[in-house]
Amino acid sequence: MLNGGAEATPTGAESAYVDARQLTFRFADSDDADGAYLAPVSRWAARATSPGRVVRIPACGRSLEEIRLEQAVAAHLPPGHGLRLALTDNHYNIVAVRRDPSTYVVRIHRIFAGAEPRLVRAVARYVVHNDRRASGVLGEFIERHEHIISRTPRRPRLVKLRAAGRVYDLQDIFDRLNQQYFEGTLRAQITWGPAVFRAQQRSIKMGSFSVEDRIIRVHPALDRAEVPLFFVEWIVFHEMLHGRHEIRRSGRRRCFHPPEFLAQEREFANYQRASTWEKENVDRLFGR
Repeated sequence: MLNGGAEATPTGAESAYVDARQLTFRFADSDDADGAYLAPVSRWAARATSPGRVVRIPACGRSLEEIRLEQAVAAHLPPGHGLRLALTDNHYNIVAVRRDPSTYVVRIHRIFAGAEPRLVRAVARYVVHNDRRASGVLGEFIERHEHIISRTPRRPRLVKLRAAGRVYDLQDIFDRLNQQYFEGTLRAQITWGPAVFRAQQRSIKMGSFSVEDRIIRVHPALDRAEVPLFFVEWIVFHEMLHGRHEIRRSGRRRCFHPPEFLAQEREFANYQRASTWEKENVDRLFGR
């Protein structure tokens, strides 16, 4: 006689009563290959045989130390601002910052790779606020590592020079000034710089001198007929003086225009005329 929900067992087997509401699972027969019994494996044993976590670095051509420093500094930036950071081997411009409206572009020597948290915070304050105290912290760190900076091999750079402009040929100007003021002994190259201008820039460099490459770059906004020749010559002459006078240190800061630099700049034949023209026209020239 069967009770509700129970099954009869074969002769000689023990009877069992199974609740109809309970799920039942069939055990595999010992000779069933598809249902072979698997012995339980502990969590530690499974971990030992399974592959570990794999971290993939984006194939962007950047070093891991550069990415880590960028992320560490970015964590201290104000909301809404991005950061593009690059490690360099520059022996002179150890920390260079360009402050765009929504992005900070930083080129910093690789001695800062792996910087401790205090130094990272100082880098961020200098990048955002040009903070004087942060500048002092960075200056002390740089001084302690000058022996490493001087030994760092420079990576050669390919620079495309474009001296001939629409109005002015910078090479002609350079050669003429070199003979007139330096007896033809100043060694440097010259080119028009990239045509980049940002409306919210705090300052505009009409010229620059790269100490390592010995390259003079002149802002292309000066390559206009309304810009007088004597003014372009003055800008080129000023940058040529950087090739003659070394950068000096004044405490924790570097002095780019020592007294002898300024004195020689006043020897330029049209110094007063060019200085006056700059004050009267620079805002109009750059649309400010």
